Amino acid sequence: MGPKLVDYLLYEPEGNGILWIKFNRPERMNALVGTAEENGTVAKVGEYMRAGDDDPNIRVIVLTGIGRGFCSGANLGSRASQDITGENFPGNRGAHDGPDAARQHFFHGFTDLHRDISLIRKPTVAMVNGPAVGSGMDMALHCDIRIGCERTRFIGYHNAGQIIENGGSYYLPKMVGLGRALEFAYTGEVDAERAYQWGMLNHLVPSEKLEETTRELCARMIGIPPLVQWISKRIMRAALDSTIENTMVMTSNAGGALQNSEDAKEARRAFMEKRKGQFKGI
Repeated sequence: MGPKLVDYLLYEPEGNGILWIKFNRPERMNALVGTAEENGTVAKVGEYMRAGDDDPNIRVIVLTGIGRGFCSGANLGSRASQDITGENFPGNRGAHDGPDAARQHFFHGFTDLHRDISLIRKPTVAMVNGPAVGSGMDMALHCDIRIGCERTRFIGYHNAGQIIENGGSYYLPKMVGLGRALEFAYTGEVDAERAYQWGMLNHLVPSEKLEETTRELCARMIGIPPLVQWISKRIMRAALDSTIENTMVMTSNAGGALQNSEDAKEARRAFMEKRKGQFKGI
């Protein structure tokens, strides 16, 4: 059963195994709808990705934007309930009263929803077709791989008095090193070329080649047994906060399990027979 669709976030599965999730407010540079609401953009991204994760026909999930922008983040000039007319926005997971309301709103609502992206089992790709601002940048950094073009920019909410969120504060120092991450924290913006030099972008290509490059990368991923990808993702993400000893235990355990999987047997047969493997994730 698929997700409940909204018009400001597109859900486009293809028969080739790629799911495209597209921010769809091009007239507002794909600004978010709401913040922590059940029907807000960030929550819907997680819902869409979980639906793709559960769909056996989907192998790779691509997050991108319609038009000139990837996602310009929260609409700082309006309240969440005013962001879209006539839409029911129940269940604000971050709604709290009192002096600690702002912290609880972000921790229990907004940032918790961002984390949903990093928990997806299947490969996730952010095709960053334009500016990724604030929460838009955070969602891109939570994805596994980022592909950009000359229009790509990563921008924080520094001018609005906010720090970068979990994708930036946690993943960014690990991607680019502490010094570069702090430079971003102190200045608030990185252009496409520097983002590629630093390692925020896996690939930097001309805008007219962006979708083609993304599709080629997805096709290469689809040619690999999915169990290898899913387990590699879990081990490598866990290893960010672990030790070499723990990582060796995880890889040896996983290696033994993978060796006897149906996909591994099919991969070996396909290699010997010089053909593409037909994998089922089992």
